[in-house]
Amino acid sequence: MIAPKFKTIIVGAGPAGLLLALLLSRHGMSVTVCEAAPKLDNRPRATHYGTPAVYELRRAGVLDDVLAEGLITRKLCWRKLDGTYLTGIDNDVLGNDPDRVVCLPLNRLCQILARHLERGPSAEVKWNHRITSIGQDSDNAWVGVSTPEGGITLEADYIIGCDGANSQIRRSLYGDKNFPGKTWDEQIVATNVYYDFDKYGYEDANFIIDSEHWHMASRITRDGMWRVSYGEKAGITHEELAARQPMKFAKILPGNPSSDQYTLANFSPYRVHQRLAERMRKGRFLLAADAAHLCNPFGGLGLTGGIVDVGGLSDCLYGIWTGQASPDILDIYDEVRRQKYRDIVDPISSENLRRMFDNDPQTVLELGKDKFLEMCVKAEKDVKLAREMALGFNVLKYDFRQHYTTPK
Repeated sequence: MIAPKFKTIIVGAGPAGLLLALLLSRHGMSVTVCEAAPKLDNRPRATHYGTPAVYELRRAGVLDDVLAEGLITRKLCWRKLDGTYLTGIDNDVLGNDPDRVVCLPLNRLCQILARHLERGPSAEVKWNHRITSIGQDSDNAWVGVSTPEGGITLEADYIIGCDGANSQIRRSLYGDKNFPGKTWDEQIVATNVYYDFDKYGYEDANFIIDSEHWHMASRITRDGMWRVSYGEKAGITHEELAARQPMKFAKILPGNPSSDQYTLANFSPYRVHQRLAERMRKGRFLLAADAAHLCNPFGGLGLTGGIVDVGGLSDCLYGIWTGQASPDILDIYDEVRRQKYRDIVDPISSENLRRMFDNDPQTVLELGKDKFLEMCVKAEKDVKLAREMALGFNVLKYDFRQHYTTPK
């Protein structure tokens, strides 16, 4: 039986929070999204959605809009600094599979999600609503909220923290400094740039292996914008990084261009982390996406994993609302999603990053040097293996509906 007064509060109007709200509201569930900022975050940030993330976007009814604005990533590859092709994965082996890897800057995905959310009658987004305190008992959970009109308290059956790496919900549950894991010594500089990579035969996504000038170059828009993310050593200030940018581009971009030969649209240095929250459920509070776990961006596992989190969580909450599942399903959510991070996201994303600066590009394809790249080489002549590799991220999926105890 559907619980008539069942309500969910989602903290954070980023991609995870908006997608979860949309998935729940499509069922007619009552959802309130609280966002501390006055509007959507317009920074481009992450760009690539793996196959299980695309599946969730399709379930939410937004994939057609995403494809209309974004593009399908056809091939990713690894290269030497001079541009020499080493090996790659060709997603075209998937043919017309509806869940092929898609690329769209994250700010534009959020705009799509927000538009769809506005059309539904059971969800609302409250801007300038900053969480100041939390509490719960056996029947409800609540948050103290600072608003332009003053402090208020909001109650719900469940409250989900989708409020990013600095999650107030996670810090309130476990402490400000309790986010187990590590911070990489290496810094990442993410840039958006207009430059003619096609002239040099670059694929849609290119990972360059080099001990000093390792980087990634990926097509991200239809009008010729590329994301170039490169590594820098720790301890370099923002001002020093900005001053070094023309030198880095002259080293890493094909053709070794001067600054008047490209258009730099965005420059964002940041530190990267591998971290996992102590738990993703504590009573009536839950965590998802970056609020629960972090990883470096190479390979898109952070974004994809976060979207898969909220897809699974939406099934859990829907099952509780309809009486098909007991609240214990949320413990399964906590266990499964943390296991997926520990066993898949953390080791693979760490390997993706180290592969670029810990290998000699002259010998990396030699037998026994890198098992993953060995598989890529084999897959270029084995269509079945190529399909398996192109669908590899589907291992992040988990159908929580198998734990429903009462048929619909």
